[in-house]
Amino acid sequence: MKTKIYLMLLVVATLFVSCKAKSEGEFINSVYLIAPSILGEENEKSYSGMVEAANDISLGFKTPGEIEKIYVKEGDYVRKGDLLAELDDSDYKLGVEALQIQYDQLKEEVARIEKLYQQKSVSVNDYEKATAGLKQLAVQLKVNKNKLEYTKLYAPTDGYVQAVNFSPAEMVDAGTALFKFLDVSQMEIVADIPVSEYQQRANFKNFYCSAPGVGEKLPMKLLSINPKADGNQLYRIKLTFVEKPAKLLTAGMNVDLTIVSSMQNNQEQYQLPLSAIFKEGEKSYVWIYNTDSTVTKQEVQISKKLVNGEAVIESGVNANMKVVRTGANHLQQGEKVKPIEESSKTNVGGLL
Repeated sequence: MKTKIYLMLLVVATLFVSCKAKSEGEFINSVYLIAPSILGEENEKSYSGMVEAANDISLGFKTPGEIEKIYVKEGDYVRKGDLLAELDDSDYKLGVEALQIQYDQLKEEVARIEKLYQQKSVSVNDYEKATAGLKQLAVQLKVNKNKLEYTKLYAPTDGYVQAVNFSPAEMVDAGTALFKFLDVSQMEIVADIPVSEYQQRANFKNFYCSAPGVGEKLPMKLLSINPKADGNQLYRIKLTFVEKPAKLLTAGMNVDLTIVSSMQNNQEQYQLPLSAIFKEGEKSYVWIYNTDSTVTKQEVQISKKLVNGEAVIESGVNANMKVVRTGANHLQQGEKVKPIEESSKTNVGGLL
């Protein structure tokens, strides 16, 4: 009878130990691990921008007159020095011819007076009056020649004719805007950046612009940053191209502006997802996975949180550590865990 009792107790004990081991195995947490990634010496951020022409120019004649010819129409692309329009120059030519005759006559007269002056047959006062009169007439002749040249209007730079405001045979005054001209000799990029980026402006290092069909990134040069934010707390930044941009970039086109910033200091920093970080009181921690499959709580210092759900860690971790990526709030100090290997992005489902 006693032997049967001993056998029954032995069976019960064996079942109890087996169930306990099985029960304990079910409570081993499975975790995903991640290695802290080192932040490079430079950070790149992209923003949507727009191409703008450096200047909108109102073009007009420097002298009044009747429009004789207009050689361009709205939308035409012209190069610097191209003839755009001209006035009727008949009266201006007559003015130049009349003064030229007077000038030639007076020049001959001054030459005779100079010979007489050298022979001391003419007083100094008469000689000086004659030479002064010749100089004055030369100035008037030059003014009339300039007015004759001003009857032709040339493109001051490469660009597009946006508007033609008059027609041939119409009279215009000096300075009246005959054309509205878009200067494309120097294109600019404007974009709006958030407060966080504006605060890092001292660390801006390089700028690049890219757009569909343009090809490689085009280097840019900073012109200005408006120190006043708009209603959306955005700051307007304006840049120009280091080299002459391709013709494919036209005013009004949307582009991507890349801002390259240098690190604030030489201290090595790391990046971790916010899901790996948990707080206790005012301090932040992560779980470090050890070689014996246990986890250890490690305090970290967060320098900033990024909009992509990541955090920049300035101390507490290094690139050789393995950090629990998710489920940090459910672990305990020294707890044993089971790491789960993540499938490669090129091996979805672990089929390879």
